Amino acid sequence: MLYSNKDLKKLIVPLIIEQTLAIAVGMADTIMVSAAGEAAVSGVSLVDTVNILLINVFSALATGGAVVAGHYLGQKHKEEASKVAWQILMFAASLALAISVIFIAFHDTLLRLMFGQIETTVMEAAKTYLIITALSFTGLAVYNSCAAVFRAMNNARVTMWVSLLINAVNLVGNAVCIYGLKWGVAGAAVPTTVSRYVGAIVILVMMFNPARDINFCGQVRFRFNPVLIKRILYIAVPNGLENSMFQLGKILVLSVVSTMGTSAIAANAVGNTLASWNILFGSAINLGLVSVSAVCIGAGEIEQTRYYTRKMMKIAISLTAVMSAILFFTVPFLVRLYNLGPEASQMAIQVMRFHNIMAVLFWVPSFTVPNTLRSAGDVIWTMAIAIFSMWIFRIGASYLFTYVFHLGLLGVWAAMVVDWVFRAACYAVRYRGHRWETAMYRRNA
Repeated sequence: MLYSNKDLKKLIVPLIIEQTLAIAVGMADTIMVSAAGEAAVSGVSLVDTVNILLINVFSALATGGAVVAGHYLGQKHKEEASKVAWQILMFAASLALAISVIFIAFHDTLLRLMFGQIETTVMEAAKTYLIITALSFTGLAVYNSCAAVFRAMNNARVTMWVSLLINAVNLVGNAVCIYGLKWGVAGAAVPTTVSRYVGAIVILVMMFNPARDINFCGQVRFRFNPVLIKRILYIAVPNGLENSMFQLGKILVLSVVSTMGTSAIAANAVGNTLASWNILFGSAINLGLVSVSAVCIGAGEIEQTRYYTRKMMKIAISLTAVMSAILFFTVPFLVRLYNLGPEASQMAIQVMRFHNIMAVLFWVPSFTVPNTLRSAGDVIWTMAIAIFSMWIFRIGASYLFTYVFHLGLLGVWAAMVVDWVFRAACYAVRYRGHRWETAMYRRNA
């Protein structure tokens, strides 16, 4: 077997810690910003939805590079894997810089296009947060690219420690800028930007270690390799489109929530933060599965790919069930940390308890299985299912449940679960077949 239980533990445990740190600091961000009022929480939550869209783009590019690099590692071609890593770093950083310029130059137009006419105080908070955090996109792209490569090398300890550094800088910066300097929304945005560049610099330096299977020593050439970029983008573009359309769909759904008032926006923001805890273990295991399945597929070990997919899914479902049970009973106490009004608090508790139950049943098969398919190069099919399901079920059902059945915020979350169920069914059918197993070889033929 390519991975022992010890190898899987070495990969998964640091990823869980890393995800825990990221969510904990995100939660602390929201709690700290809440000191400036519900309008500040709402403005930051709206922009974070946009920022996550960009994070997904950079993550998709990083995943594309990690999959291709993982294939080369499985084939014992370390030099080619290193070339892939450098190419994805250059491409992602260049794209991030271009996006930053566009977001800063057209911030007002973009916010009004995405969220329409929202309250003035919320819009001002959103503008401030967007302009400052847009400066961090290049640092974020560099970090994501390098972190994905370290995971491909089964070295998640590095990303865990760098993540700890990023989150520590962010948390201390928030405390100083929000509570000490009284900067409000800007006090949350500035430390986020600074911390991302700190992490990018540290992890980039660590990539110049010749002892690593993949490293940047001798790879620094400011010229794109069309062949490698094409291979990377074959995985990254469909994955990026899928993730971007998914997040764009969430933004459209958020536009429905924004019509329900500030309380609903704030409750939805808090619910999304707490829901991140609910799927923490599954998200961490998904990152690990990309690396494990890519190396297995590169080595031609399809049966091992299936074995590790089943094994890691079982772990994800078990841990998600434990977390759901904890959150179900503690959510009333957690919601109090956000200083929400009575109406917003009640909505947040309601949607979270609904999420706790549904996540155990449907989240893992909906979001874990496609990682194996993508690692095999079966990216077009997974993208098509995800986009179709998002637009027809999550968005369509959100409008139906809200404006026809008048279910309020709970209706939006119910539509999300309908999306999960459809995805899970389609991915299960695809996984049980065999066409995905040869996708990489058909592409390279």
